Amino acid sequence: MVQLSRLFAPREREFFDLFEEAGANIVRAAELLERLVQEWPEHGDVAHDIVECEHEGDRITHDITQRLNQTFVTPIDREDIYALASGLDDIVDWIEEVADFFALYRIEAPMVQAQQQAKLLHLACQDVARAIPRLRGFEDINHFTVEIHRYENEGDRVVRDAIASLFQAGIDPMLVIRWKESSSGSRMRSTPRSAWRSSSRASRSRTRSGRPRFRPLDRRRHRAGV
Repeated sequence: MVQLSRLFAPREREFFDLFEEAGANIVRAAELLERLVQEWPEHGDVAHDIVECEHEGDRITHDITQRLNQTFVTPIDREDIYALASGLDDIVDWIEEVADFFALYRIEAPMVQAQQQAKLLHLACQDVARAIPRLRGFEDINHFTVEIHRYENEGDRVVRDAIASLFQAGIDPMLVIRWKESSSGSRMRSTPRSAWRSSSRASRSRTRSGRPRFRPLDRRRHRAGV
């Protein structure tokens, strides 16, 4: 009976605690990427710290999935919990991928646009982390989603400027390939906004029981088994 009661008992705090851990982790990873891009090739060992963040993100996502499998009553729909957890984890995965490009392609010096992009990513991740605690009470997070959207648009502009500059002044084709891959990998469109779409409706929609719920805009992110 004790185990059965635990199964049906709400575990809202655990899920939201883990979401906040994930939020802090993406900020840490984005901060490290900004430092890496600003100081490259000095302090290249920062890439190792980013890998540690990627491992931490995997650990948090695993913990959330495990709790989903052990919990009958969840604060929001199970698929939405998993979609948000996966989106936050994806941010760190993409950051780690960009950092890996610097060593893999033997980047000699960072482009100004790459530094701008890393800064925008860091700002967007900070807004994601600031909004997460508000989900506990399903408070309005529209201000944060608007700001993240603005960063996403600015990030797209920076990427276009970076790619355009690569085809000017007769730059080495190999350098063009390296930076085009690195720039595309760090686009805002692939990071905070995609992770935050599922949470943007948290304070506006309701379940049958009266609880607010998430409604992910892209159901393709949902994976079977959850």
